[in-house]
Amino acid sequence: MTIFTEKQRDALTELINIGFARTAASLSELTGNRVLLEAPMVSIHPISELSSKLATFVKGEVATVQQIFHGPVSGNALLLLNYDGAVMLSDLVCPEESPHSDRLDASGAEVLTEVGNILLNACLSVFGNLLEIQISFSVPRLYLEALDGLLHSLVIGKEEMRYAMVVYTAFRLRENAVTGYLVMVLGVVSLEKLLTSVDEWADISVENAAQNSA
Repeated sequence: MTIFTEKQRDALTELINIGFARTAASLSELTGNRVLLEAPMVSIHPISELSSKLATFVKGEVATVQQIFHGPVSGNALLLLNYDGAVMLSDLVCPEESPHSDRLDASGAEVLTEVGNILLNACLSVFGNLLEIQISFSVPRLYLEALDGLLHSLVIGKEEMRYAMVVYTAFRLRENAVTGYLVMVLGVVSLEKLLTSVDEWADISVENAAQNSA
């Protein structure tokens, strides 16, 4: 299953918008600055095509906050940033702790991991609440490596994880823009369950809207 219906795409985009609204609020509270998030673009790809999909936008070394989640829908959630963007985001979140270098130090890595934790949890929690599925999270981990190495690590030992749902967005703090990807790597069964839940949520939303307008 590599293609979803227009209804599923619209419903997923609406769900992610709801999640990103919460994410922006959390990130604004953390940074003390207004955070603007662009409308997300959502697509689903076989994991074998993920490298070529992302390589157009993310080159060289990347900073990735990865969090494993479990439940009726389980998989890997990743916040993927190019390295320069990761350093910029760390500087923007905690300028007083940053030496403003072009490399992430220990405190910068800790800040970035916490930002990734907030972003991933905000989005996945909205999915869980609105779709009425219970999701539990592992402790997030930060990885600094080239894109190919990262994607290879997602496949090895996890043959059931065949598909990736890619959400592209950009967030702006002050006058600076950082672009990144939220990637959810799912097995076939989890992807089918997610899309079934999305269909049910979309149908209920349409019914509620019809009742409210009657």
